Amino acid sequence: MATVVVLGGNFAGLASALETRRHLGRTDDRIVVISRVPDFLFVPSLIWVPFRERELEDISFPVAPVLEKHGIEFVEALGTRIDPEASVVHTDRGDYEFDYLVIATGPQLDWSIPGTGPESGHTEYVGTPPHAMRTREAFERFVDHPGPAVIGATQGAGCIGAAYEFLFNFEYHLNRHGVRDRVELTWITPEPFLGHFGIGGFPHAEGLLKRFLEHLHIRAVVNAEIDHVDPDEIVLTSGERLPFAFSMLMPPFMGQAVVRESPGLGNARGFVPVADTYQHRRYPHIFAAGVAIDVPPPFTTPVAVGVPKTGYPADEAGKTVGENIAHLIRADARLRERPFARIPGLCVMDAGHKEVVIVANHLLGPRQFSAIIPNPMYDEGKRLFEKYFLWKSRNGYSALP
Repeated sequence: MATVVVLGGNFAGLASALETRRHLGRTDDRIVVISRVPDFLFVPSLIWVPFRERELEDISFPVAPVLEKHGIEFVEALGTRIDPEASVVHTDRGDYEFDYLVIATGPQLDWSIPGTGPESGHTEYVGTPPHAMRTREAFERFVDHPGPAVIGATQGAGCIGAAYEFLFNFEYHLNRHGVRDRVELTWITPEPFLGHFGIGGFPHAEGLLKRFLEHLHIRAVVNAEIDHVDPDEIVLTSGERLPFAFSMLMPPFMGQAVVRESPGLGNARGFVPVADTYQHRRYPHIFAAGVAIDVPPPFTTPVAVGVPKTGYPADEAGKTVGENIAHLIRADARLRERPFARIPGLCVMDAGHKEVVIVANHLLGPRQFSAIIPNPMYDEGKRLFEKYFLWKSRNGYSALP
């Protein structure tokens, strides 16, 4: 009997655990999911929370019943350190030995640029439930006292697509509240051109976004590198100063402390180096998926831009991990290789009650097919996908796309 421990219970962690069980069947092998939070959260919908289009309970559910239904244990605990030689995970609620480990811990936020982040009191963020609720309060105060606004991402950010979505929803809701004409709106991004997205861009994306921003009277600053943020002003390394009464910035991600506090497990930023099977390059009984993996950018840009690893790529990597662990438990050495760069690109981007569908045969280049398809009439695609994915996850249908 083997013991599989999965650190993390969201996209990559849930997929890894459920797919391991599905491929193994109802054996005596033990699968344990350890997560510091009790709920699964559909993170892409957090962009709607500040505008009261979603409440947190609409996009989350307790994960323990789903796992238990499939013969998987759930432990609400914080992983503190991993000993890969002894095959032990240390947590704040005890130690867990493993035969196989999956690191799917998601990101820790890097607010090292002075003045960035909600903790500084200067800029907002929407990527976690508490931060999304704080952004709601800040937005509603801003509507009562509008002024200049700066939305975007800092250098090194790897979730720039979500920042675009927030920008367009922010602009849409300013119109709904009747204050858009009193807001000078600026988009700042480390991308070398609009629509790079941290994946090298798509044909026609730059022109499409440029026209869209011009139509909405949004100023864009590319190759933006932030030096620091004062209480009412963003200062770029170029010397340009951008005043704001409201700002939301996406930061870079780091690996979680449990990896950074485990010598030899991750790189300097706490990301796990993996092979195309998602096995650790030094410890083949340890796997990683989602934001936790190390994906060096396959391109060079004037200002650092991170590679997105959340959402669909995390779910797909988790499926590969589950399948490969089941193979190893069955003493089958035929592991599936699925390079991260070759995962298909699939995204429905909300553009403020409009949408843009992005598809590609590979997430990173070179690609044989890619397309960006605007839908200026409505944004039902992303909302339907949200309903589908929550239904799929609540029922543990991990094999579905």
